[in-house]
Amino acid sequence: MSDRRAAGELRAVLFDMDGTLVETEQYWGEAMFELAARLGGRMSAAARASTVGSTMRRSMTILHADLGLVRTEEQLLADARWVEDRTAQLLGAGVSWCPGARELVTAVRAAGLRTALVTTTPRRLADIVLASIRADLDGDPFDVTVCGDEVAARKPDPAPYQQAMGALAVEPSECVVVEDSESGVAAGLAAGAAVLGVPTVQDLAPAPGLTLRSGLVGVDVAGLAGVLARRDLVDATT
Repeated sequence: MSDRRAAGELRAVLFDMDGTLVETEQYWGEAMFELAARLGGRMSAAARASTVGSTMRRSMTILHADLGLVRTEEQLLADARWVEDRTAQLLGAGVSWCPGARELVTAVRAAGLRTALVTTTPRRLADIVLASIRADLDGDPFDVTVCGDEVAARKPDPAPYQQAMGALAVEPSECVVVEDSESGVAAGLAAGAAVLGVPTVQDLAPAPGLTLRSGLVGVDVAGLAGVLARRDLVDATT
């Protein structure tokens, strides 16, 4: 398919990973709950929910505050590393697609659209998930992958999505971002893309440029084009 498309027409889809495409958020949660127990406490469900889509530093800060602990910088980094290592072990046991995600990724590729995976997860863990995805699809469905340890700033900063758009050579007005978290939605919108929000652990508040759905089942390329069209309609009336 030619890359010469009309202005404002969908050219690229940028996907978040954890909780959006693959059901891995429970692994991060399990690891953080285990860490809380190792530290002598119990992480609340509300605190866990607020860590979704966050950096490890912010997640550890939330966990420590929830437990009423004061940790040194060295201890915070050690805790973060423990959670990452434990999550890597859990990921190694297997990764499942979120409902509708496999079908959507396959349809996007079949339509000739450009694709990116943009995740806050560090590369060493993302590669475990990517290996599973590539094996299942018999190939790599992403033209670009951007991980949390490969960017100058992480979500909710727009930098990860801006980096992916630059690598894909597309404009924000040609992109739809698919996200499940507050920070991811904020990053996609700040980068200038239209965003499809599919909340899992966190609730997502309505915002200009954001289309909300309960999940990816039934979402197709035409639906993604509609997300972009609705954003363009909002822009034209403001």
